[in-house]
Amino acid sequence: MLFLFQKENTRQHNLTMSDSVDARQLHAKEGSCPTDRGVDHTDAKPHSDDFQYNMDYPSLGQCVIINNKNFHTKTGLGVRNGTDEDTKNMIQTLSKLGFKFNITNDQTVSQMKDLLTKVSKEDHSKSAMFVCVLLSHGEDGMIYGTDDCVELKELFAHFRGDRCKSLVGKPKLFFIQACRGSSLDAGCIECDSVSEEGAQEVKRIPVEADFLYAYSTAPGYYSWRNVANGSWFISSLCEMLSKYGKQLEIMQIMTRVNHKVALGFKSSSSLPGCDGMKQMPCIVSMLTKDLYFPK
Repeated sequence: MLFLFQKENTRQHNLTMSDSVDARQLHAKEGSCPTDRGVDHTDAKPHSDDFQYNMDYPSLGQCVIINNKNFHTKTGLGVRNGTDEDTKNMIQTLSKLGFKFNITNDQTVSQMKDLLTKVSKEDHSKSAMFVCVLLSHGEDGMIYGTDDCVELKELFAHFRGDRCKSLVGKPKLFFIQACRGSSLDAGCIECDSVSEEGAQEVKRIPVEADFLYAYSTAPGYYSWRNVANGSWFISSLCEMLSKYGKQLEIMQIMTRVNHKVALGFKSSSSLPGCDGMKQMPCIVSMLTKDLYFPK
């Protein structure tokens, strides 16, 4: 069977099995950075362990999944075949951990903004955490709606501590399956290598605290997706969450995801220079405590 590498700014090939990327060339505008004024830590319940997030809430939390598969013709973006498998996989995996879901498909930029604004304004006081999964085309720092692109930081900002008070002091996890550029990773030669107890305190914490951003690939690189089986990153994430979600701390789990993607996959392509390519996820953590999902 012929496996074909596919850059997503070309017409979608009618193949049942191939690896593809979630990208389109774009020169993004520089955006201004938001001011960090800090926020009072008032909503999080007290916990005896200052280095572990408290999961003792009525609900584990909400998971928002934005699954963009089909794009307006004007964007020049191809159909993201395989993304429905990613959505299905995430639902099956995270539902077993205890999350509730808010799932939308083929959202424009305006709809993405409106949805996340609405969710950020909801009362999360009875939830232990929040998760958002973004599945779309992308460039570094950008993600696509069905009609245009938007800066990721603009979407993330809705959940900052000064804007979403009911999630202050609670983990907010974002999983982003999208390209971050057009570079290819050919890999390299393998080698061997050897509070003090007492009254509750009101604290001031940075508005950017308690976020974890898990990108499917490193800055500047393609992100691979199999049109039949889903993306390398999401499939590996779900596998490791299923195996270790109720045993290991989140960064240990994400390290295993990195290991799986880095060593367990390589692209299959008939195009010169595109066969046998690798991928390296990138985890950016602003978490301030250890995160263990409840058993």
